[in-house]
Amino acid sequence: MPAQAGGFRCGIEHESALLRPDGRFADFTNTTFAELQSIVDELPISEDDYPGLRVGDLGIKLKRWYVEGFERFDDDGELLRCDPKGIEIRTIVHDDVAHAVAALAADYKLLDAAATSAGFTLVTVGFNPFEQAYRVEPELNAWERAHRVGSPEDRTAHLHMTTYGPDLNLSFAGMDHDALIDAGAKLTHYSPYIVPFTFCSPFYGGKPWGGLSVRTHIRTGRRPAAMVFLPAGSAMLDSDPSLTQPARIPAEAGRIEFKAFDPGADFELYADLLALLKGIVLDTSLPGRRIVPDAELHQASAWAGYHDPEIRAGADDVLSAAAAALDLAEAPRIAALRARWEAAACASEDMIECYEAGEAVAGLRKS
Repeated sequence: MPAQAGGFRCGIEHESALLRPDGRFADFTNTTFAELQSIVDELPISEDDYPGLRVGDLGIKLKRWYVEGFERFDDDGELLRCDPKGIEIRTIVHDDVAHAVAALAADYKLLDAAATSAGFTLVTVGFNPFEQAYRVEPELNAWERAHRVGSPEDRTAHLHMTTYGPDLNLSFAGMDHDALIDAGAKLTHYSPYIVPFTFCSPFYGGKPWGGLSVRTHIRTGRRPAAMVFLPAGSAMLDSDPSLTQPARIPAEAGRIEFKAFDPGADFELYADLLALLKGIVLDTSLPGRRIVPDAELHQASAWAGYHDPEIRAGADDVLSAAAAALDLAEAPRIAALRARWEAAACASEDMIECYEAGEAVAGLRKS
């Protein structure tokens, strides 16, 4: 049974990559957790954000901003270090798309000022343009291995260390267990057709990859396209990657996360995409459902985007269905996406053009 339009809420999590003061891409090879944490330390904390935002056991996620990374522990489970990848911003939950995007933009502005003051520069890119993979060194000890098998996502946590992107979160009041799972399965099925709107990861190992989103090509299939957080005690699906997870705090229960987009530099695109996701969930005509992402179709999408006839046709169907399911007030957001679809353009193509012209793109310059 489809969700009802009433009770819609949304939030955004956005991962920012950075350049070091000398212009190098900041990552786990050349940057410490303490360097990035010093930026976060300069940012304010709002007591009104809690308990809606999850802090976590380690206290790293204390603010709307936190250092994203891979934690290492000793044999007794004590934190040894955290290898950093970037800084994440997360909004509280909002009742409409415009307020969520405005909140993200305001918090990004604060982060940008703090990073600039420390000599760093925020950049938008979906995949580390230099490092092809994060190597877990030294190997996980016994305690770490025991705590990295709780879910498929725990076992593949190292993959996120080279990728950057948003989690676009949405929920609908009164949506039951089966409807939530159906919404997640629907978004998972149609993910390959909608991800090209954000492609911005055309570089791999210090040079152009050849396609438009190496992030999508490597990640989606091994990691989820969508995730549904169910109330504690609910029946979870057994799948790899996961479609369902138990809510870690009460505020997460009923949340649907779409995780397969590349990041966007223009946050209005996030607003349009949240409207699209809402329309897909509310739609009653699209028949496709998948528990796990179609890795092969995502790879085709990653390579050619809307220049691929199958991906282009699928996106056409999704845009039409979403437009029909939404209120007229949201029609301009779908129209903006359709204009992007008609142009078959994405940020990756602009990034490649700048690179070929000799400009530095995310710290990468043509030699």
